[in-house]
Amino acid sequence: MKLSADLIDSAYSYAAYRKLIDQLLLEGKTTGANQSESMISYAILSQKRMQKWEKIGKLLPALEAMVSRIDVPMTWLVITEGWCGDAGQLLPFVHKMTQLNPQINLRLILRDENPEVMNNFLTNGARSIPIIIGLSADGEVLGHWGPRPDLIQREFLENKQTQAKSGKEFTEYMHLWYAKDKGVTFQNEFLAILDVWIQKLQSLPVQAG
Repeated sequence: MKLSADLIDSAYSYAAYRKLIDQLLLEGKTTGANQSESMISYAILSQKRMQKWEKIGKLLPALEAMVSRIDVPMTWLVITEGWCGDAGQLLPFVHKMTQLNPQINLRLILRDENPEVMNNFLTNGARSIPIIIGLSADGEVLGHWGPRPDLIQREFLENKQTQAKSGKEFTEYMHLWYAKDKGVTFQNEFLAILDVWIQKLQSLPVQAG
């Protein structure tokens, strides 16, 4: 499967995405059609979490080493939205990784503006985000990760069945988990999937020109 060069070219850089979110919040808005008070509140919280991890988030040495060794161009395309709580917890770590190596092109697109892309990366039939898609230089899909670390995702699905916690209670529990975890679980998972992407990337035929 390939994604088009036009899609990648029109996607946001991390800086442009952050600028978009900040500007919308100044206007009392967020991304997407739902501009309810609750969605704006989620966007504000997500912005604060991004600011926090941009400032204090640390990458694992093993992940830094793997990212730094990548010697073939690739793109990491993230499907996200400004109000997404999981994205607020994770995107700063993705950005920090890509800053280590100019071979990696980080681009971001909004879920609700790109349903034709999102529908290729559903989670149990749901349009859950964020989704991080690894791509070769010519748009070949190497794999994807998301929407959240497997440990907390399994707890999320279990709670959805048992309803032991209300939606609000589980959300609070989940973000407390993120705060304590400091991105470590995500990075360990991403370390494994990135190794697979790199192997696939190196096995692709060299493009002419």
